[in-house]
This record gives sequence, structure tokens and C-alpha cells, in this order.
Amino acid sequence: MSFFTDLGRQYIDGEWRTGNGSWDIIDFNPYNGEKLAAVTVATRFEVDEAYRAAERVQKDWAETSPYARRAVIERALRITEEREDEIAEAIIDELGGTWLKARYEVHLAKEFLREAIHLALIPEGRIIASPTAGKENRLYRNPVGVVGVISPFNFPFLVTMKSVAPALALGNGVVIKPNQNTPVVGGGLIAKIFEDAGLPPGLLNVLITDIAEIGDALIEHPVPKVISFAGSDRVGRHVGAVTATHFKKAILELSGNSALVVLDDADVDYAVDAAVFSRFVYQGQVCMAANRILVDRSLWEVFTEKFLARVRALKTGDPRDPETDLGPVINEFQAEALGTLVQQALDEGATALIHGRTIGNLVEPTVLTGLPSDSPILRQEIFGPVALLVPFEDEAHAVRIANDTPYGLSGAVHTGDVERGVRFAKRIETGMMHVNDGTVHDEPFVAFGGEKYSGLGRLNGDATVEAFTTQKWISVQHGRSHFPL
Repeated sequence: MSFFTDLGRQYIDGEWRTGNGSWDIIDFNPYNGEKLAAVTVATRFEVDEAYRAAERVQKDWAETSPYARRAVIERALRITEEREDEIAEAIIDELGGTWLKARYEVHLAKEFLREAIHLALIPEGRIIASPTAGKENRLYRNPVGVVGVISPFNFPFLVTMKSVAPALALGNGVVIKPNQNTPVVGGGLIAKIFEDAGLPPGLLNVLITDIAEIGDALIEHPVPKVISFAGSDRVGRHVGAVTATHFKKAILELSGNSALVVLDDADVDYAVDAAVFSRFVYQGQVCMAANRILVDRSLWEVFTEKFLARVRALKTGDPRDPETDLGPVINEFQAEALGTLVQQALDEGATALIHGRTIGNLVEPTVLTGLPSDSPILRQEIFGPVALLVPFEDEAHAVRIANDTPYGLSGAVHTGDVERGVRFAKRIETGMMHVNDGTVHDEPFVAFGGEKYSGLGRLNGDATVEAFTTQKWISVQHGRSHFPL
């Protein structure tokens, strides 16, 4: 496992090094428990080193021609394409993702690299008319400086890349803190790609550490002007509060509790396909996953029968086996938490139409129905292969159920009438809704983000430019101003 030991290190100021902390983060394969790497954590001192390096190099990088910056991103894309198999295997080993999941993640990451190539040339200045005679108003769009990126375990290569690549393309420096469960795929692997692409040393840094070691140093440090965080709403709430106190911008991609709604005129077979994918892709460890599947009462029996048949056919096992549909959840804690959650729902009166077993970190699919309308499980995020089937009486009832959650990230509605679907989608309190499709989507040029507890801000396309740049007004008085004093 030299791949993981080589990249499972701190990357600070262009150097691969061992952290100065007093303990190690152990990187495990969640399927077989194999130790992939031991990473000595970075300290507060190294947080400062990383940010200061990025700050120092960023000033020259911002002055570099956007065409030169674009060339680095182009080389990073070519390297990613050349190493696609290696990256996919790393996703399988470190995350427990299946081949389907690994290929899907790498494919989307490449699309976001292509977006970053384009973004390098987008920022433009403006000349704005002034009511004052002889005055010229110039509005410049500049990089913010240094961006801190805190990434999750579930799509670490993609989610990290979709902040890192455009931030660099727009002239910023970056410091990454990957999730402790995915230090290589979410950190070292990305640093290596950009190092080999010729990125100036020090501009991109990776800190593998934990809040137990550094506290809030990563988000309190004076250098970063933007913190891009993806993870739970519990941690995101804290990140948002701290960044606001220090007058930083926070881009928060947080938890979800998406509903996939099947209206009475839907194509049932197609809706079943969308629901199975939306709930069980990457073992359900996806913020956009369809936690709740809402079905019109008139289609309830036929949909449930077909859905259960599809779920029973899903294979749980070794993620390296191409026939496997569901690999392991990320760790033992998550596996146990899912078991507890299911038991609580059963104690509340839910019925298990399918009750999957838990064997180590392998959690087989569970399908629950008959939940009381006030059940907490209906309103929270479920990060695992547990589906909730809920019948509804009419559209108004479906809207009430779909909106009855503190989250609002994604969702989907299935109907034979597209415009009916659009009207329905407009009534759902989410940042994203998909008509006649699944709930799990991310496209490079479409604003991505949530409402309510699902986050703040947007990424992708113009939203990314807004997130990682700032505007500066410079006025020029070509004549002479007349001052009243």
C-alpha cells in the first residue's frame, strides 16, 4: 500500500512531510479493515505554516496570466484522465465505494476540472456610468486570496476538487483539510495531481488533522477569506458561526433529507429505478439521497411490490466485485448508528418490509413503512441504506410531507405531465428539484446548494465565481471634483 503511505502525509509549502502532532490518524479500508496508512496529525503550527505559504505564493499567482493558470488546470485534467483507474481503486479501498460509485465520482470530478479551465477566463472588469461629471467607475473582480476547503468522506475526490480547481483557476491559494476517514482521496491524491501539473509550490497545501488537535485554528486563522465546508449540519452550524465572527465568507454544503415523490400519473417502473438509485447509491451515504419515497395512494401497492423486488435483488459485499451494488458503510460507528435508528423506528410502530442484516461494516438494505407522522426519523438525514416508504392522498398532502423537515437540499418528482411536475417542484422548499429523474445530481454550471439547514451559498458556474472572488471599485476623476468643504 505504498500509494496510501506515500500520499498519506502532510503537504505544506511544496513538501511532503510527517506531522508534528503526538498521535496518528489510522486510515482503514472499511470493507476488510486493512490498515492503509498511519498519518501523524498536523498541529496549529502547521496550520499557520500552510496558510502563510498559500498567502505568500498567491500574490504572484493572482498576477499570473489567466491563460497560464488555465494551462495548469488543463494538465491536472490530463493527469486525472491518465490515472483514472488508480483513482477509482483508491476510492474503492479508502471509501468502500463500488466500481459504479468510483467511476461516477471520477467522471464528475473531471467535469468540474473542465469547468475550472473555463472559469479561469471568466472574471472581467466593468465600467459603470457615474452621475458625477468626468468620473469613471471601474469595477474589478479579484480573487479573495486564500480559501480553506474542508471536505467530507462520502465524495472526497469530487467535492474537494469542485472547490479546489476553480479556486486555483480564479487566482486563489488553497488549504485542504480532508475528512479523517479519507485523507488520501480527499487530500494527498489531489495535491499530487496538481504538483505534477506544475502548480507553484506552496499554493496548495493539505493538512491531515483533527479538531481534537487544532481546535478551530483552521477556520479562525486570519489568512483564509473563504471557508468551503461540506459535511453535517451540526458541524456546519459551528463553522458558519465561527467564520461569521471573524468576518469570513462560508460556503456550506450540509445535510439533506430529500423526498422522491411519485404522483398518480407517473411511470411506475421508471420511478422505481430512480428511487432505488437515489436511495442506495454509495450505500445511501449521500447528502442528496432520497431518504423518503412518497407514493400516491393509487399507486402504492404496485410501486411497493416492484420497489421491494428491486431492493431484494441488490447485492451487498466486496466493493471490488463488479457485481456488488452496496459496499460497506464508512466505519463501525456508522453501522451501529444505523442499527439503532432502525430499531427506534420499529419501536415507534414502523413496519420493516425488508430488514437487512449488519455484518461488520456491511449493512444490507432496510425498507420501512407505517411510520407515525411525528416520527423523528422522517425529519432527519439517514446516512445509510435505509429507505422510508410513505403514502400520500393528493398533491397538497405530498407537499406538506416533503416540506416537513428542517432540511432542503434536493428532491425529485415523477409524473406523466412535465409541467405539472415543474409546478409541484416549485412548491418544495429545496435548493434543487428534479422532474422525472433521481435526487442525486451535480452539474458543473448549475448552481448547487440547499435551503434551510442544508446550507448557505452556492457553487458551480457563476456561483463559484461569486464564491471565490471579490469586487473592488476604483473610480477615476478625469476632471476636477467640487467639494462642499
